[in-house]
Amino acid sequence: MKKTNVVIPREHGGWAMVVLPYVIGMMAAKPVLLHLPLFLAWLFLYLSSYPLLQSLKKTAKRKTWLSWGIGYAVFAFVCLVPVLLVKPWLLGFAPVLILLILINIWHVLQKNERALLNDVCAILLFCTGGAAAYMLGGGGFDARLAGVILFNFLYFMSTVFFVKSVFRERKNTRWTVYAKMVHVMIFVLPLLCGYPWMCVPFFYPLAKTFLYAGKSLKTMRVGIMEIIGSVQFLLLTFMLF
Repeated sequence: MKKTNVVIPREHGGWAMVVLPYVIGMMAAKPVLLHLPLFLAWLFLYLSSYPLLQSLKKTAKRKTWLSWGIGYAVFAFVCLVPVLLVKPWLLGFAPVLILLILINIWHVLQKNERALLNDVCAILLFCTGGAAAYMLGGGGFDARLAGVILFNFLYFMSTVFFVKSVFRERKNTRWTVYAKMVHVMIFVLPLLCGYPWMCVPFFYPLAKTFLYAGKSLKTMRVGIMEIIGSVQFLLLTFMLF
């Protein structure tokens, strides 16, 4: 019998972006039962995106990619239906998600997935999940919603600049300077936005960048640092936001 490998995204950063904004948005408001099926729908939508995008890049095993992507998407839809029956206003997020996904697809077709604009749009897409979780828990269009989106966006942008500075742009001294400048701005922004204690979760990314930007690091070491960063950001945001 032929063994079938499960098709799932391999990058830990994507998993963190699925979970962190959603959980932070949920906890910033009030957890409710509907958060569970909505999260499952959100998770399987992410799972579907990987094989579907792979099918655009690779002609080999395209049917396999499509079957996994469609299967995940169907399960996401099944999980989403009961949520939409109770909260149909969540469909208001659809145009934003579709626009951001189309930008991602365009970059894939252009074979330019590493573009900074693509990273920005991907992060905004995942932040939308945090916004939906916040509003599902009783939050509204208020300053706290803006904080959920802003702080998640800032954290994941910090990871983008750090990872690029130790891998693809490691030998680019200008990029090392950019990474450090961006991290200083990200560290200060919560203070300027009226959330001084939210500077604390951004201290680890700041220190990490000043210590290692531009240096050669093993992939596993960077991965461990990013996992630690995600955990400390989640825990400190719970306590301070």
